[in-house]
Amino acid sequence: MKRNKIALAGTALFAIGALALAGCASGGGNDGGDAGSDVNADAIITTNGSEPENPLIPTNTNEVGGGKILDEIFAGLIYYDADGQPVNDMAEEITTEDPQNLTVKLKEGMTFTDGEEVTADNFIKAWNEGAKLSNAHLSSYFFEDIEGFSYDEDSELTGLEQVDDYTFTIALNKPASDFALRLGYSAFYPLPDVAFEDMEAYGQNPIGNGPYMIDGEDAWQHDVQIDLVRNDDYEGGRKAANGGLTIKFYATQESAYADLLGGDVDVIDAIPTGSLQVFADELEDRAVNQPSAVFQSFTIGQFLPHFSGEEGQLRRQALSMAINREEITETIFSGTRTPAADFTSPVIAGWSDSVPGSEVLEFNPEEAKKLWAEADAISPWDGEFKIAYNSDGGHDAWVDAVSNQIKNTLGIEASGDPYPTFQDLRSKVNDRSITTAARSGWQADYPGLYNFLGPLYATGAGSNDGDYSNPEFDDLIKAGISNPDADAQIEDFTKAQEVLFQDLPAIPLWYSNVTGGFGESVDNVTFGWNSVPLYYEITKAGE
Repeated sequence: MKRNKIALAGTALFAIGALALAGCASGGGNDGGDAGSDVNADAIITTNGSEPENPLIPTNTNEVGGGKILDEIFAGLIYYDADGQPVNDMAEEITTEDPQNLTVKLKEGMTFTDGEEVTADNFIKAWNEGAKLSNAHLSSYFFEDIEGFSYDEDSELTGLEQVDDYTFTIALNKPASDFALRLGYSAFYPLPDVAFEDMEAYGQNPIGNGPYMIDGEDAWQHDVQIDLVRNDDYEGGRKAANGGLTIKFYATQESAYADLLGGDVDVIDAIPTGSLQVFADELEDRAVNQPSAVFQSFTIGQFLPHFSGEEGQLRRQALSMAINREEITETIFSGTRTPAADFTSPVIAGWSDSVPGSEVLEFNPEEAKKLWAEADAISPWDGEFKIAYNSDGGHDAWVDAVSNQIKNTLGIEASGDPYPTFQDLRSKVNDRSITTAARSGWQADYPGLYNFLGPLYATGAGSNDGDYSNPEFDDLIKAGISNPDADAQIEDFTKAQEVLFQDLPAIPLWYSNVTGGFGESVDNVTFGWNSVPLYYEITKAGE
């Protein structure tokens, strides 16, 4: 695993190969050439997914179901290849003048699927729309480093300035040394002019500029599937080698896997827990089990009774030490998970398994009982400890196991609290009507340590589900992201994690491998650094 950094001294051109990032997934093969004139339009690839939580607006989508679709129908300034390496997409080049100033030059002639050319204005307007306070978009925090952003009132991103149709500059309100690396995330996608006529309606049938496009007004059958077809006008590096992509929304992982075995779906990116011991034998060389940038945890809101202040800190540490991660990852997940040693991911440069304070992740029942008793001395525990989870995501077995370990170790009632769908659970979490702990986790937006820390635990961050706030943590991650020196960055992020290990706003559980598979009907299947297949590379067998 290499440790590298963006060159910030002087002027650095952000072009293909300009950044070297750590990644442990297999490489891809599409070089952006003409995938195309002889592509079979009837070669539709089918895969698994989930009903998006919201209309398909890039800045208001922060969950996997919607994100999977957006990443196929939109193209940003850059994208990440299978190994997490950044590759220019709509950008001709991104020049980093210093840690607070960037210049973006776009490729000319790129278009949305309605024929509108992609220009600097499409990015500037889309980012302003996403950042506007009154719009309350879930990914607005991705723009907080740009001059003019405000959490207090509607404001314009004054740090975005159009130079000409194909050039704009980005001025940040503080140094953010990985800002160029973030620009492949969906919040930074452009929007066509038609989107601003009726954003809600647009989100039901969005016009994008990516390798695929939505196949007509009826293509999104809610709670069933969405049909995408190849965008022949896309000229970026992800040109589709197939005719389209159908994403089926499954209520359970078991159903998706059964369809894979039955030949009714081509590729899936999740194997149900009950099949983890046998899927490699059943799929043979079509089985996938490789590291990915996915972190699993459960979050206990600071607003829940007994979980704030000193009492809450003691209870969180007790709960963490009551869990035998080694046992669960072996007996339930058959070695397809690795017990967590920190709050990030082993496939990201700078990861460490020896952050001070991480001993709270070790199974220590005696210490857990002691800490729980100390908390009871402050305020006696009452009620039952529950972990909310979405039952359509294959979480039942591990939630039951964790709950039983907590129950047996601490002598309290503990159980899972299932919600039918991911959307149902996220709605409760987002409006803070959740009254229990809740399953949480993170699939990286971009391959950087900061992405696992700032968006989840910084004060007011968009994915800070538990409303955690600690000024010491905030100061440390700000210091780290402001420093262009990679080693100094990692030192600050490590100290920030020391704070997290004291407070435990979320209880780290394990890192997830991507476990998936594909059918005999397809070839050229590659799973990327973030566990998502590179759908645009997949071909039907024999083509």
